[in-house]
Amino acid sequence: MPRAPAETEIASKSSSVSSTWIGNGFFALIIVVLFSLAFDPTREVSRQIAGGILCVATMFASITALNQSWTRELRHQVLDAQRMAPAPAHALFLAKVLVNFLFVSAVQLVLAPLFIIFYNLRSVGPAWPLLLVLPLGSWALIANGTFFAALSIRTRNRELLLPLILFPIYIPALLAMAMATTGILTGEADPTLWIKFLAGYDVIFTTVGLLLFETVIQAE
Repeated sequence: MPRAPAETEIASKSSSVSSTWIGNGFFALIIVVLFSLAFDPTREVSRQIAGGILCVATMFASITALNQSWTRELRHQVLDAQRMAPAPAHALFLAKVLVNFLFVSAVQLVLAPLFIIFYNLRSVGPAWPLLLVLPLGSWALIANGTFFAALSIRTRNRELLLPLILFPIYIPALLAMAMATTGILTGEADPTLWIKFLAGYDVIFTTVGLLLFETVIQAE
């Protein structure tokens, strides 16, 4: 029995989403492996650079997926339908952020054991603060990335424009995430200040995204 058009479209979207994130997961893995081969770090050096490498790998792997999360809305006037929906615009923004955040977290969970193996990592201090640092840093990337992807959705060079806008704004969170991770792994610094910074960054930029998203989505 042939599928209905709606079922075909849903299946196509699901397949596209899966292939996008699988591809980005492999891309992040390649970055981790290449850095490991290029530097061949000792255990002490690995503790100092691992946080930055993991953050950069996550950041680059997420860019394509963030662009694709809004590009699909242009097909079949889906974005116009979402504008006319009675649901508030910030609900759509939060839904997009949550879905992208879950995918990024899944990629990080897959990368984590491989990262530990390739870089021979072992935390000097307690490792549990990483359970705060990684989600907070990822949320900063995804919340900003989802907002700016929506902002650049109608531009001709949106694949190029998104990283040009996102990366400079994400730099403070990237540095905080890297410094906190390095402090946890080396035990040489207290990561509390950086964790608080990430939490404050997330609150500020998520609030800004919620307040401005309706203006962005309604713009022609």
